[in-house]
Amino acid sequence: MGKWIEEVEELVHPGRIKVPYTWSVGEVGSRFFIELRDRQKIFGTRCPACQRVLVPARKICGQCFSQTGEWVEVSTQGTVQTFTVVRYSSDVQPLRPPFGYGIIQLGGSDTGMTHLLSGSDPAKWRIGMRAQAVFKEKRVGNILDIAYFQPLGV
Repeated sequence: MGKWIEEVEELVHPGRIKVPYTWSVGEVGSRFFIELRDRQKIFGTRCPACQRVLVPARKICGQCFSQTGEWVEVSTQGTVQTFTVVRYSSDVQPLRPPFGYGIIQLGGSDTGMTHLLSGSDPAKWRIGMRAQAVFKEKRVGNILDIAYFQPLGV
């Protein structure tokens, strides 16, 4: 590169761009979200090759790349594998702080599901704690039909 790059003034423009779009979740994602919306049930798909139950449900196993097919209902309770606590407010956050983002492995699944944690004091949260899905009263067919996972016993 030439010396010109050293003489260029760096400009930063803070701003937001809103781009409306429509996104299809496909046949597997659709069934997963319909079960959340209509029945308050969480389903995964079983890989026929490695037998892992994937949650959220997926069409292709990320471990062995086999096509899944069998639908498996899993528990609405699980174990928190890891988490982080959010303590700042932002208009893009789905909850008022403090709340957490965590990876929860639901009973009957072999993968962790990323979701929100709330409903108790984050100072008492620990890796390995149990958490229960709390469903919204009015559900629309997306991942936020589960309002959050509430840690149990803390």
